[in-house]
Amino acid sequence: MNLRRRRAVAAVLGLAALALAGCTSTVSGHGTATASAPAASSSANVPTHQISYTDCKTRLNVDAYGIPASRLSHLSFQCGTLAVPLDYADPTGTTIDIVFLKVHDDRNTTGDSLMMNPGGPGGSGISLALGLTPALSDGILANFDLIGFDPRGVGESSPINCVSDADKDKLFAAFPDVRTNAGFTQAKSLATEVASACETKYGSALADYDTEQTARDMEQLRIALGNRPLNYLGFSYGTELGAAYAHLFPNSIRVAVLDGAVDPLTSDISQFADQLGGFESAFDQFQQDCLTRSPCKSLGSPRQVVYQLVRKAIIAPIPNSNTADPRKATGALILTGVLQALYSQSEWPDLGTALLSAQQGDSKGLLALADEYNERNSDGTYTNIYDANTTISCNDSKPGPTDATVRSTAQQWATKYPMFGVWSAGSLFSCQSWQPRRTPPPLPSAATPNKVLVIGNLHDPATPYQGAKDLTHTLGNAELLTWNGEGHTSYLQGSSCIDNYVNSYLIAGSLPPANTTCPR
Repeated sequence: MNLRRRRAVAAVLGLAALALAGCTSTVSGHGTATASAPAASSSANVPTHQISYTDCKTRLNVDAYGIPASRLSHLSFQCGTLAVPLDYADPTGTTIDIVFLKVHDDRNTTGDSLMMNPGGPGGSGISLALGLTPALSDGILANFDLIGFDPRGVGESSPINCVSDADKDKLFAAFPDVRTNAGFTQAKSLATEVASACETKYGSALADYDTEQTARDMEQLRIALGNRPLNYLGFSYGTELGAAYAHLFPNSIRVAVLDGAVDPLTSDISQFADQLGGFESAFDQFQQDCLTRSPCKSLGSPRQVVYQLVRKAIIAPIPNSNTADPRKATGALILTGVLQALYSQSEWPDLGTALLSAQQGDSKGLLALADEYNERNSDGTYTNIYDANTTISCNDSKPGPTDATVRSTAQQWATKYPMFGVWSAGSLFSCQSWQPRRTPPPLPSAATPNKVLVIGNLHDPATPYQGAKDLTHTLGNAELLTWNGEGHTSYLQGSSCIDNYVNSYLIAGSLPPANTTCPR
């Protein structure tokens, strides 16, 4: 399975981790700053469609999201559908539907909206809006309708579904070692099968599911919602999407928060490697904590335990005490479960317990963590995050890498990243056989009228801190807010310092003092 995933506000939402793009691209990882048409011409010929709304509180099972009754009593939940062009180069041609959730507080009379994206690509904005509703401050809800949209190809928005649940079980359990001839052939074959299945089902339309088209969808949604300046909150991949929107439509933005920044100045393989280093470091932090707590400290060396479990599972997968689930934990599923827990300190105790159980021959806990990562439901079905993530990531990437690059990179990663390197190297094939019409996002320079707020976490394993520094610099009119914290992203992760600055910026447009670092 693909290590290159990153999640947003995991502790709040319990969302599964979300993936990075997987193939090589330009040196910067993006197109050039002039790769896209100017904002003014990009929407001029697009027909304006009306939004159709339905009350969806019951359908979405809102009561399950832990929203306090005192807050729930003055909230409404409406699902909207907006038709947008499949391809903005043909604005009057085929359309697809973008589905979103509007959460409205009856105390809000501003008419303003806060559009949001949870990451991925492939994360559901509808789920994000629901998950944030109990966590956001009263001030945010009193000033903004929450607009959580499923991007094109994701969730309810004309979803891409090209891999069966049974095939996903096989894909996620596979652990080809691409340093060997057999592993190389297996990893390449698996990626080719996925690419072929997607192209066979969707044909030329597959190429229209990319970040730039999604940014243009955001502009159509903004216009349809009342044509007011955009307020945006993006996490992880949502920072890349937000930066692309800012580049295309700088004058449409009032405020934008980009939290857990994707680095615009590194190649995809370098970005992947930085992430691997981040997770290796995060595991060391988990290990240090584990050795101070019972019963986790009885593991001895958690890192050695993981190595032993993976070696054992490669020979014979570890049984699972869940009688409703016939699967056993392969080495890949063990590492997926470990990775999942490293996104947030709140899951470290679960990881320690799961490793202790696996030592005793029961992989139930590790499988539960892996299923959270892969968005696998208890009935064995999956969301479409894998299909959407692969599609958008590959459409955003230049063709490649070559077989020779895969081989040499695998050798380097095996030594440099001893826990996750060999397992992750198979994902380098993800986009190699993908359809050829690619649209790398533009380098995100953005002359926005107001500064964008970029947030970086010093110890973020999924989107390392350098990415926040580089994105701030590249945007040109942005300010960096830093958190000396743990885990992925910063807002609503337990820092009142971060939360207060973000809330003040969203509501009043007030930026924190320059070079602010919030303490742990």
